[in-house]
Amino acid sequence: MDLSKMAVSINKAINTQEVAVKEKHARTCILGTHHEKGAHTFWAAVNRLPLSSNAVLCWKFCHVFHKLLRDGHPNVIKDSMRNKADLSDMSRMWGHLSEGYGKLCNIYLKLLITKMEFHVKNPRFPGNLQMSNRQLDEAGENDVNNFFQLTVEMLDYLECELNLFLGVFSSLDMSRSVSVTAAGQCRLAPLIQVILDSSHLYDYTVKLLFKLHSCLPADTLQGHRDRFQEQFKKLKSLFYRSSNLQYFKRLIQIPQLPENPPNFLRASALSEHISPVVVIPAESSSPETEHMVDLVTEDLVDTDIPAQPAAVVEPRFDDLFGTSATTDPFNFNSQNGMRKDDKDRLIEQLTREIQALREELESFRLESGRLCQALRGRVDELEAELAEQSHLRMQALGEGEFLRAELDDLRRVKEDTEKEQRSLTEMERKAVANEQRYTKLKEKYTALVQSHADLLRKNAEVTRQMTVARAAEDEVDSVRREMQEKVKAAQEAAERRRTSNEQVEQLQELQRELITSRAALDTLKSTMASSQQSSEELSSQLSTVESEKVELAESLSKKEEELAGLGEELERIQSSLASERESGVKTAEALQNQLNEKESREQALESQLVAARWSTIQGAMEEAERIVQDSLAQLDDPAHISCTSSADYLVFRCQASLDCMDRLHSARDRYLADNTGVSELVRAVTHLAHLVGDTIVQGSATSHMVPVEQADTLSDSVKACGAEALTLLGQMKEQESLATADSAMLRAALDGILATAEKLRPRGLELQQGELGDLVEQEMAATSAAVESAAARIEDMLNKSRAVDTGVKMEVNERILASCTDLMQAIKVLVLSSKDLQRDIVESGRGAASMKEFYVKNSRWTEGLISASKAVGWGATVMVDAADLVVQGKGKYEELMVCSHEIAASTAQLVAASKVKADKDNANLGRLKLASKGVTQATAGVVASTKSGKSQIEEKDTMDFSSMTLTQIKRQEMDSQVSVLELETKLQKERERLGELRKKHYELAGVAEGWGEEDEGTG
Repeated sequence: MDLSKMAVSINKAINTQEVAVKEKHARTCILGTHHEKGAHTFWAAVNRLPLSSNAVLCWKFCHVFHKLLRDGHPNVIKDSMRNKADLSDMSRMWGHLSEGYGKLCNIYLKLLITKMEFHVKNPRFPGNLQMSNRQLDEAGENDVNNFFQLTVEMLDYLECELNLFLGVFSSLDMSRSVSVTAAGQCRLAPLIQVILDSSHLYDYTVKLLFKLHSCLPADTLQGHRDRFQEQFKKLKSLFYRSSNLQYFKRLIQIPQLPENPPNFLRASALSEHISPVVVIPAESSSPETEHMVDLVTEDLVDTDIPAQPAAVVEPRFDDLFGTSATTDPFNFNSQNGMRKDDKDRLIEQLTREIQALREELESFRLESGRLCQALRGRVDELEAELAEQSHLRMQALGEGEFLRAELDDLRRVKEDTEKEQRSLTEMERKAVANEQRYTKLKEKYTALVQSHADLLRKNAEVTRQMTVARAAEDEVDSVRREMQEKVKAAQEAAERRRTSNEQVEQLQELQRELITSRAALDTLKSTMASSQQSSEELSSQLSTVESEKVELAESLSKKEEELAGLGEELERIQSSLASERESGVKTAEALQNQLNEKESREQALESQLVAARWSTIQGAMEEAERIVQDSLAQLDDPAHISCTSSADYLVFRCQASLDCMDRLHSARDRYLADNTGVSELVRAVTHLAHLVGDTIVQGSATSHMVPVEQADTLSDSVKACGAEALTLLGQMKEQESLATADSAMLRAALDGILATAEKLRPRGLELQQGELGDLVEQEMAATSAAVESAAARIEDMLNKSRAVDTGVKMEVNERILASCTDLMQAIKVLVLSSKDLQRDIVESGRGAASMKEFYVKNSRWTEGLISASKAVGWGATVMVDAADLVVQGKGKYEELMVCSHEIAASTAQLVAASKVKADKDNANLGRLKLASKGVTQATAGVVASTKSGKSQIEEKDTMDFSSMTLTQIKRQEMDSQVSVLELETKLQKERERLGELRKKHYELAGVAEGWGEEDEGTG
């Protein structure tokens, strides 16, 4: 379906003419919602209409909107909840008018808001409220508390339907046939939707009340029964009055309710209940369609002159051809042979012609009057159609201008989209290029790391070789020193040999001297006998010297051989040492060159690595800025308005962001220290950007669920946090300002969001988890203490009453206090059974954990126990105070009955909270159920004793009207009527106040216990 056609149909259906909405236009709107799967087009068209300035326009809008909620696409309810605040404001604005369409619009808008809220709270119910019995049971999830709440909501819903019914009927003058007028049909048309809704609500309420009476005591549901019976009387009367209207007889078949309401105290009465069925004819025609059919029928009637009657034709025939005696038996003149003269015949002929002309004129007058009336109606219809066509033409012109403007906007949006698409393509291309460059840099970095490792290994090898060379050089030096020592030794030996040569020369000289001496001896032999002994000594010395000479000669030959060998070895070592020194110098030069090249390559790679690291950091900073900017952009997105979150989740995200900032500081300090912690800094920056972005989005979503002032404060804090995050990332993106980037402002903004979120957290969640276990025990102990104290106070009051009161008053007080004592004992037994059952639950479910850890793990269940215990203790205290006032004669019996009902509800909550995790075969669970029944019976006893005591104590005034005159009785009757009306008005207001108080109580209880916390967290 073309959406423009739907917009045209919306403008045709919702106009300022006081006529009923045409069915074809409404049907087009309904089909349009199914086509687009929502109501965006409907609300886009409606928001341009002046609903606040024209009551008829607003009334017809409510009619069309009601049809869409019933028969439109299911997403219509979700899309319409965004405009709930506008509808509430419009309802309050029209509520200032006390009559006409303004008051009706106020009532209708309240009904539509109630319908939307009902379907949002109970999504299992479709818009047309058609459900089977099985689906109705599933909607309550087989929980008596859910059925109780659902019944209250249905009664509120039906109350709004009946208010609209009564408002429409009170605005019409029922003494006239208003249902056949266009203005009357305009007001009555929406009641068809009300009749359809009311029949289903009545049926479901009856079934739910029977189900509740099978699970809860009758006294607890007394308020439900009274409210239902009042609504039953109104609905029965309204259905009867509607079925008698001509307008509804052609369009809908309204069911008739039974004479008396169902008896919920008798379970078998459910089989006697007959669900009311509303029947809409398959081909029911609207009033405007029937009117057009009537006009077409009138156009088909032959407007020619009707045929003349036989009585007129026959005289003309007789005048032309004469009459015969056989055909005119009453012509006595002819029978007697007498004929009229020509004058008489002419007179008779003229008389007959005059009579015929009169009849023809009368028929013409009647026909012309009928035709004039038909033409006048046709002219009025054409004028109305012309006015409608003119109005439609003006609307079409306005629609055309709007469509042209919208087309221009769409073109601009398309151009912007194309530009954004091109920029997105360019960004994607750059991103791909950056990714490829990053991949190449990563590969180069890996290759550099591998090359660096290889060079380190080669450096180690060269160092080892240098060490070996130095060892060899040291060994050569040692050999050289050893050779030098050997040479020195050889030189010393040579010197000693030279010394021995000198001794030889001395020996030769001694030999020469010996020869000389021998010659002298020979010459003096004879003369010197005494010198023989000295000569012998000299000979012995000579022999010794000769032997020494031989030894010296042998040693000298050996030394010469050793010296020759050492000389050869010295030459060989010197040659090898020179060659080794030359190769060592060459190797050292080559290694030095390689080391220099490696250092230069390492410096180049280090510079490239530093550049790649900084490029990676800059890319991470830019990506982080885009993440934060995207989160800020979501705040202005209309689709984000429907997202909601909880204050608890916002606190969690703020705390995570603050922790991540500490990791970012430590990562930045490590990077600045050695320029190696790039990966840690990149991870910290990216993680911080995601957390801050999530904090911004969750903060904005949380602001949708809080009051306006707090929502504005939270929104400003979120935006300031985003701006500070962008400032910090911009400073860290520059290498010069990386070390001086200050995050104090961002931390302050996050602290502000955290403080605001802490204020918005539900009060029930403010407890530390470690305190839950102790708090459960404390609350159960406090409940037991409150019950014990209440029982003691009741006993004390009973003793005081026996001492002071007498007669009927003492009997009534004893009966009431005795029933209260029984109730306190039953509650005491219930609390003890609940403690035993909770102990079994903890022992069976905690495993190796402690009792406190089990309570922390099941915090939601624990908070339910705490809330139920508080409610029981508070109820017991309040009931004792009320009983004290009743015994003293200062209180109200009704207050004591209400306190009893409240205690029954509180104990039912405690039972439900206790047995939700219990095993169905647990013995303590059976005792808890018996104790719950005992509390219920004791509550019924308190109510019964209070009612009977009230009937005994209160005195009824006897009504004696015997001494009153007619005027006084009439005056008293008027005063009674005024009092009845005032009391009914006050009763109605108190019921409305009670309903609002219950809604607020449920809302506060849900906030305190965190209901819906999981759901509100993305919205």
